[in-house]
Amino acid sequence: MSIGVFLLLSWFKVTSSFMPPSASNNIKTVGHLQNERMGRIQMQATISSLVEDNHPRLESLAALSPDLSEITRLRFSLAFPDLPDARKALRQAVAWRSGPGRMIVESAAEAFEKATAGGGWDNDVARSMAPHAAKINKFISSENILTLGLEGGDLLYVIRASAIDDKALMNSVSVEEMGEFFAYVKEIHSLVANANSKKTGRLCNVIFANDVSGVRKPPDKRFSQALTKSSNQYEKLYPSLAGTTMILNLPLILQAFVGLFKPLFPKAVQDKLKFVRAPILAGLKKLTPLVTSSSTRKSFIKEIQNLLR
Repeated sequence: MSIGVFLLLSWFKVTSSFMPPSASNNIKTVGHLQNERMGRIQMQATISSLVEDNHPRLESLAALSPDLSEITRLRFSLAFPDLPDARKALRQAVAWRSGPGRMIVESAAEAFEKATAGGGWDNDVARSMAPHAAKINKFISSENILTLGLEGGDLLYVIRASAIDDKALMNSVSVEEMGEFFAYVKEIHSLVANANSKKTGRLCNVIFANDVSGVRKPPDKRFSQALTKSSNQYEKLYPSLAGTTMILNLPLILQAFVGLFKPLFPKAVQDKLKFVRAPILAGLKKLTPLVTSSSTRKSFIKEIQNLLR
């Protein structure tokens, strides 16, 4: 195996940790048919019709946690075909939200309120209120990770992991602290996606755009551990939130190894996985212009929307 393939394989273990595994053993058994079913439901049905179709199940879930929004309960209902599985998953999520994750949930809720107070989105507020922000924000910024809004309300989570100085980052924080930071990001994404869902009337998702440009060395093991821990929580806490996963700008010489890379991802991700080229993104040394330049951002979003078709 060439050094290039080895490096890509090493980074894919990290890249896949930005994304959720399948929700449960039941979902794994159902396989890609269940994923296709959920995709059709979310594309064709309005939230009002989904709520109507799932009304008895939503009532059952509401009895477990009346404080959770209807859209959140709907996501659990759609992700787990069997009601007992949905109820079990929701109980686990509620236990985390009221226990180990309480401070993260409360910080994200406060940040969301402050960031949207002006009618738009103040990302500096959200960044500053993240757990361990003073240490982590020195290494994670719009240069390497950012979230963009797409037409229709979906979120695009753009990641260039190779642009993160992961060794220096993990010399500054613990694996647990890094995991808390990523848990906060997921909670913010959930709040924004649910708010967008309420506005648009369709169930909005987070689309993952993982740019593998610039891979030169294997990732720091501690960084991988933090991401893996965070990934394992994703579908347990935020089912039906993840949309398409894209691996962008795989070097042409390694295109032949796509069949080798794909099995590294969880089965539920494989069914929504795209290996594609994004020339506009590849031409950026940093991701920052996607925030600072409206023309660059519009061109990139158009590029992504074409790739999603």
